[in-house]
Amino acid sequence: MKRRFKIDRKFLPLLVTIGLFVVAYGYGAAQYPGMRSPQTFFNLFIDNAFLLIGSIGLTLVIISGGIDLSVGAVIALVSVASAHLLEKEGLSPFVVIPLMLLMGSALGAVMGAIIHYFKVQPFIVTLAGMFLARGMSFFISLDAVTISDPFYRALSLARIHLIGKSFISIHVAIALLLLLVTIYLAHFTRFGRTVYAMGGNEQSARLMGLPVARTKVLVYTFAGFCNALAGIVFSINLLSGHGLYANGLELEAISSVVIGGTLLTGGVGYVFGTLFGVLITGTIISILQFNGTLSSWWTRIVIGVLTLVFIGIQSFFY
Repeated sequence: MKRRFKIDRKFLPLLVTIGLFVVAYGYGAAQYPGMRSPQTFFNLFIDNAFLLIGSIGLTLVIISGGIDLSVGAVIALVSVASAHLLEKEGLSPFVVIPLMLLMGSALGAVMGAIIHYFKVQPFIVTLAGMFLARGMSFFISLDAVTISDPFYRALSLARIHLIGKSFISIHVAIALLLLLVTIYLAHFTRFGRTVYAMGGNEQSARLMGLPVARTKVLVYTFAGFCNALAGIVFSINLLSGHGLYANGLELEAISSVVIGGTLLTGGVGYVFGTLFGVLITGTIISILQFNGTLSSWWTRIVIGVLTLVFIGIQSFFY
């Protein structure tokens, strides 16, 4: 008797996400010849590297049962703070970059500690963090600060050549390396198992003797690190910093994570799925750009609809 191949239900939302990306990009390639170019595909990674980096950190936060609304604000703060330190204070980028990563990690650690030890809802704490980071951005500078540092410019122009004349930027390599590291942390370490247990039922995780307090603080610290890294990538890409940058990006990141198959209530999700959630967003933008007749607001409309659809799919399977 033949054994029937059966897919575990928990993988179905992830497979739906991957299938949706394939269908969306296939539709775009069929409609617009420009999307058939390999470089157009790689541009999805180049244009959305900073979003992917921020979404990776947010994925672990949501899996743990939390939320982080400070993603875009921290990116803006890091961009303007690094630009100010480089251009106005004359500091070396080898000092500025570690400082920015430390600042983002520290902000994440403080928010994680407040959430756990003071029993404050993550929504409230990270909302306060968002206002703090955005306000600090304008405290540093009301205007955009242009970056002329040679090291930043060299990174901005750096290319990693692939097949034919196609290439990716150094930002993509950083984002993909972070993705691989986070997949390992989430699925092959005790830290990752604790994150999933917390998202499933924090009280049960505590009763099992898992280090809930330490893990929660580490999750938000890691998210802060990712946000700061996204801010560095963003500032290198634009060679400037401003307090208005990445406005509303936290909502795009949340949508990417949800579309990627992560359950908003926590305990279920895959970091790998977040990659495809980001790529779907990039594909929709590319289709609208090649179309040329539709408003860019259609991107938000489609992403909003997809987010609602995937929340419905998740409630069905889980």
